[in-house]
Amino acid sequence: MNKLLLILIELQSLEFKETIRPDVEDRIAKLRAKIPRPFLDHYDRLGDRGKKGVAPLRNQTCAGCHIGVPVAVVMTLKHAEDICMCENCGRYLYLPEIVTVTGGVTSPKPAAKNGRKQLAHAL
Repeated sequence: MNKLLLILIELQSLEFKETIRPDVEDRIAKLRAKIPRPFLDHYDRLGDRGKKGVAPLRNQTCAGCHIGVPVAVVMTLKHAEDICMCENCGRYLYLPEIVTVTGGVTSPKPAAKNGRKQLAHAL
């Protein structure tokens, strides 16, 4: 499912640019061909209303509508088990820390250790 989500993110980034060059139009057509019809129809319905179809999830909150999402949605996204939508605004959600700038998918990095614990070991 991450591959489909990456395609949607790339498509959105190309479609929401101010100017679209002819070579970009070809890329958009190729991306749209890779997306299954139900997902593309939903994405287009949001776009017809002037909304972006994909939004990052930050601090358990949809960045599109700023409404919190259930923990189960966050866990599903972390495990890349399925594509999730915001129950409020209908956007497809993704975790920005998992999707890299190059378009690849990486596993989340482990959290940094607490500073106090590091100091305790240093003494």
